[in-house]
Amino acid sequence: MKRGILSLMLLFVFIVGSAQNRKDVVCRLGFTYEMSQNSFWGKNKPVVMSVFPYTSAEQAGVLQYDIIDEIDGVNTSLLTPEEISQLLYSSEKNDVLLTIRNLKDDARHLLVKKEYKKINAITEDQLASAFSMYSLETTNEQEFSCPFRITVSPDPVELSLFKTFAFSAVDENNRRLETAINDAIEKELTKKGLKVNAEQPDLLIQTFYFFDKNPNYTGQNKVVVSHEPVRRYNFTRSKMEVFPFLSSAAAEAEAEYLLQFGFRLIDQRVIPGRVLWECEASELMADSYRLDDYARIHVPLMCMQYPYVKNTQNMTFRITKRSYNYTGIDYDIDRLEQVVDVDPNSPAQASGIRPRDIIERIGNHELCYSAEEFTASYKQFVYSTIEYRDAKTRFKDINGFKYCMFWDPAKYVQVADAIQNPAYLPAFSYLYNFAPYVNPVDNNTCVFNVRRGETKLEFIIRPTIRSEVMIEVQ
Repeated sequence: MKRGILSLMLLFVFIVGSAQNRKDVVCRLGFTYEMSQNSFWGKNKPVVMSVFPYTSAEQAGVLQYDIIDEIDGVNTSLLTPEEISQLLYSSEKNDVLLTIRNLKDDARHLLVKKEYKKINAITEDQLASAFSMYSLETTNEQEFSCPFRITVSPDPVELSLFKTFAFSAVDENNRRLETAINDAIEKELTKKGLKVNAEQPDLLIQTFYFFDKNPNYTGQNKVVVSHEPVRRYNFTRSKMEVFPFLSSAAAEAEAEYLLQFGFRLIDQRVIPGRVLWECEASELMADSYRLDDYARIHVPLMCMQYPYVKNTQNMTFRITKRSYNYTGIDYDIDRLEQVVDVDPNSPAQASGIRPRDIIERIGNHELCYSAEEFTASYKQFVYSTIEYRDAKTRFKDINGFKYCMFWDPAKYVQVADAIQNPAYLPAFSYLYNFAPYVNPVDNNTCVFNVRRGETKLEFIIRPTIRSEVMIEVQ
């Protein structure tokens, strides 16, 4: 149980992207990057790996896998990794000008503002993760794997040169299936900036597939082997789902059906016929499954490593999902009732909350407790309310905690009563006040009772619900 619950005392080290200190503040840009070693995508240059929601980087238009060619006009290929970090996080400037390149643009200039947070500040998105067991339905972090294998050309070819694509001829005997597959691939490649050009494409897309009963099927040994359900993210429904696949630990003889599916991108521009990139899935199936459904769900995952490949076999994905109430208050990690800062133009600022205010209560719940006390009470809450969860929804979170479960809808009343129990110090449950299992009354407002010097004030804040989903290749 302990591995599945974050300690509030550790959260102050969590930051959005890479950061550097400037006296008592932390500088954030809102993205992470790594130095590329790929000969086909930004070799020896920084490549953006993640862009965090609601940050200046996202607002400026930075995208995953952007190649950063220049920082404030300086060519990154001439810099060491340390010099790149210094340019990005220099304390002398409040913004940074990036020249980026991707599949759509050869050169685009983006001005990214730096965000400075007090080093002792803990934000509401961090608290939402810390108190996620109040609302696993909206906030959780999981990993899942897919049996994909990626093959790339051994030639040092720059994939940013290839801007257009077309599909090879459709098999008339399987037109409906292949059309559905091609539609799924086209959707993903156009989102990445490529364009369809049937007359003179840079890339030709060729698909291949196989599905049939396993001639070597011997049945699963259910006495000896107990396979956990295979869960993956379904982009079409924006949720994690259980699929009739066997895990990588299963033997092929245990699979009643076998499925293979893949597609390759073939050079039509430089050396026609050369395979530049290929992704193939090989699945062991416990039950029958439609190939067009498989393509619709898995093509987005397969395309995540085009054009930048991190891993070539047995991909692991991390999905971070958060929906929480945002007021814009930053709390002091050492003294949680104190406001460290308030985001500009946030609901809290509009209501009148100011830095150095002391929040005595949120609703009926006091804040005058230490992080250790909040953590201990929260853990007790998790233990005490396990009976209100739906065992059929059980999953393992990113920390390896195997007993994550959604609330049983038939027990929402008991859940709400438990969450509001003052013995559990539930002040930060306001982060999920929009959920019926937290607040049965359909009124997503929060009352903050504040002390400012000798004056006591009451503020009614109407939070904004922030929702975000991030999927990354590990």
